[in-house]
Amino acid sequence: MQSPTLIPKKNWYVLSLLLFSMLMVVSCDSDTSSEEATDTETAETEMAAVPQEADWYAYGKDQTNQRFSPLNEINTTNVANLKKVWDFELNNSEVQECTPIVIDGMMYVTTGSGPAYTYGINAKTGEKVWTKAFQVPDDVARFACCGISNRGFAYQDGKLFVGRLDGKMTALNAKSGEELWTTEVVDYTQGSVITSPPLVVGDVVLSGFGGGEYGAVGYLSAYNINTGERVWKTMTTPESVADTWKGESWKTGGGVPWYIGSYDEGTNTVIWGTSNPSPWDASMRGPDNSDYGDQTNLYTAATLGVNPANGEIKWYYQTTPYDAWDYDGVNELVLADIQGQPAALKADRNGFFYVINRSTGKLISAEKFVDVNWAEKIDLETGRPVEDPKYRLTKTNTVSAVFPSFMGGKNWQPMAYNPQTGMAYIPANNIGMDFKATETEYKRGYFYLGTEWNMVYNDKTPGEYIAWDVANQKKAWSKPLQFPIPGGAATTAGDLVFFGDLTGTFYALNAKTGEELWSTKTTSGVGAAAMTYAIDGKQYVAVVEGRPTVIPGFVGGEMGENMVNATPAGGKVLVYAL
Repeated sequence: MQSPTLIPKKNWYVLSLLLFSMLMVVSCDSDTSSEEATDTETAETEMAAVPQEADWYAYGKDQTNQRFSPLNEINTTNVANLKKVWDFELNNSEVQECTPIVIDGMMYVTTGSGPAYTYGINAKTGEKVWTKAFQVPDDVARFACCGISNRGFAYQDGKLFVGRLDGKMTALNAKSGEELWTTEVVDYTQGSVITSPPLVVGDVVLSGFGGGEYGAVGYLSAYNINTGERVWKTMTTPESVADTWKGESWKTGGGVPWYIGSYDEGTNTVIWGTSNPSPWDASMRGPDNSDYGDQTNLYTAATLGVNPANGEIKWYYQTTPYDAWDYDGVNELVLADIQGQPAALKADRNGFFYVINRSTGKLISAEKFVDVNWAEKIDLETGRPVEDPKYRLTKTNTVSAVFPSFMGGKNWQPMAYNPQTGMAYIPANNIGMDFKATETEYKRGYFYLGTEWNMVYNDKTPGEYIAWDVANQKKAWSKPLQFPIPGGAATTAGDLVFFGDLTGTFYALNAKTGEELWSTKTTSGVGAAAMTYAIDGKQYVAVVEGRPTVIPGFVGGEMGENMVNATPAGGKVLVYAL
């Protein structure tokens, strides 16, 4: 608004006319400014880069999270000729978990520690175009259970969206890196940092946050992409399902949607996983045995189908009802059509591979993809696990060698699905645990677990890359790996699977047979997921290196030490081409 003009004293009639004229001018100026702002915003949106098939425009390539690219210039016949064409120093040596995204020749990358830095990079040459640094509070690390990481951007209409460890989400101009808006998603001091990319659906951007180990109150929320104004908020442990909890334990019950969501355009449904309940000691949330009945602790360790317009929960499927093992249910939902059915695929931490009808949330099939002994099977009629009570932790039952451990048959590192082979490529873990109950009480911002553990191993290698025949629910092939939590996968129409591991090796395997066709050494370990893109018809493959330190601490013992010591800390984008 314009500053008021000083008007000499005159008669009230003249003064009134002057004031009226001024108000009209200000009103007209205001309307004009509003119209000009709207016109500018519309023009910028119309000029914004539109993702193409050769791009990798979202964390999972697109909103299906298949991580499948139709590119095939690099294929089984020539992948052995891959060479590094450029790399980019991130100036951050914390854990790096970002999947770069590429739109219209530009690559966008986030680093660990906040993110400390975000970059716009020429995806053809590796030349830096812009940098945006963030300052986050010094105390965020104590509220981040599993590492001060960031997994990347979301994109829409020329804007980049990134979640932050301080519980905020920021929108940037994709061309310049200029900050457009910042909004608070959650108060991070309850133990709720944001480490994963948001999901954009139309004109709203959705985000969850962490806190399943802190007794955080979980919810999913949506924001206007242009203003950052909150549109809706949906509780994931709401009072409406309090009868599935013991007493008022739902109020500190976890169930946070901290990882990534998927979007099914056909049914206009966002599909998102929720975390473990809090505390890990289930007896504080329900009965101290496997006969839990209706006390399943909704909506924890589950998959939710949500209306992106208003946040309404359309359906849910709970993979681990009344969880007692920290079988976090957040793993990505990969959307694909399987034998004519619209499906959502999930390699759950509890060791079962689920095929769920993504229109209804009804279970289609579930089979073990790693060694599992806590449950015999999943009952297809009820959708519930058939538990072996011997392996449920209670106050009086200390568990020995339950498989899998809370590291999961698969952790957060994303799998890929190739519709040409019909296989999912799973970064799997073969680790069990001894589990013991301890005393705990809720204290805001502190771990709320009530357990102690020790990792145990069987005759299989701790890490394994598994090709899973989805239609037939069986293993097609696998590659043994020295360490657990290998990096996430990308797969292509060139019949290839790309991934890295904590030994600092980046691989290309034959997607049909598992044969290793190419590998190269990286400086640091790789826990992030691979991706691929093309510019001017030339295909590139990229991954970010930078090994973890906190997760190996949870593994503990000699294995945890070896995971850290295998490679030095690092932080680089590595890009390869023929």
